[in-house]
Amino acid sequence: MGSIELKGVRKSFGAVNIINGVDLKIEDGEFAVFVGPSGCGKSTLLRLIAGLEDLTSGAVLINGLDVSDVGPAQRGLAMVFQSYALYPHMSVRNNIAFALKMAKQPPAIIEQKVQKAAGILNLSDYLDRKPRQLSGGQRQRVAIGRAIVREPKAFLFDEPLSNLDAALRVQMRVEIGELHNALKTTMIYVTHDQVEAMTMANKIVVLDKGSVMQVGSPLELYNRPNGLFVAGFIGSPKMNLIRGEVAARRGATTIGIRPEHADISTTAGEWQASVRVAEHLGSDTFLHAESDVVGPLTIRLAGEAPIAPGDRIFVTPRPAHVHRFGEDGRRMA
Repeated sequence: MGSIELKGVRKSFGAVNIINGVDLKIEDGEFAVFVGPSGCGKSTLLRLIAGLEDLTSGAVLINGLDVSDVGPAQRGLAMVFQSYALYPHMSVRNNIAFALKMAKQPPAIIEQKVQKAAGILNLSDYLDRKPRQLSGGQRQRVAIGRAIVREPKAFLFDEPLSNLDAALRVQMRVEIGELHNALKTTMIYVTHDQVEAMTMANKIVVLDKGSVMQVGSPLELYNRPNGLFVAGFIGSPKMNLIRGEVAARRGATTIGIRPEHADISTTAGEWQASVRVAEHLGSDTFLHAESDVVGPLTIRLAGEAPIAPGDRIFVTPRPAHVHRFGEDGRRMA
């Protein structure tokens, strides 16, 4: 088990700054997700924690000890990559056991740890198979099993589900969440998918251009984004961000409305709009509309709504759910 703390962590490649002085504390047993757009520095930050990249300045502490100059193998962390990186000629059993054999642990202990990891990951029936005989999700579980047997202070996941199809991604999200609940070990997970971040984390770290924009629980970030970047990034569909006269009347430069926090009517309301696209998903209906007053709007309605492209509607935001942002892009009280 391990807490991880970053103090003034910076990373530059020549004159290019990648990480800009990050201060962050991840408590023992937390599931933290680094999320942000491509190129924001989240994978680089994970590699700095793992020791796979050298710091330009600052410090990395694990359980209160400065490990900035300690090699990856001595940090007691286990990393799971986007690529499974399994040995194709080895069985699942030998892939999981490889690091333990290299460490010359007793065979009986190795087998005990392999069986325990296989049981946790539902791989017990596949231990004698080769990786080519497994599905993508099973191969990713083998890679996770290889990390589990090392009993690390923390797990580091670098976009581990990117190679899986949509259905498997959902399944693996659930399985990794269950794994965290079972092991109670600190986990740091990197993704560009904010849905993964919202569904898996108890702490989200939003990054942009090498800087931490906001840290908090999923619902804290969803309900009280501290600025326009987080407001526009967290949430699917995205928050409606509206500028101009409409925002000024509410004492702001920009106002934000979540798609589910607006009511519609066919007779009267605050903003008249024309429906461009209606997405009927069964559980929800997403309306993409255009208003002469506020521009494009996305509205989320529960269940099936009898609305079609070309329909005229009136949209009224719920006052308690209007987010206000100032000229500097920061949240207003």
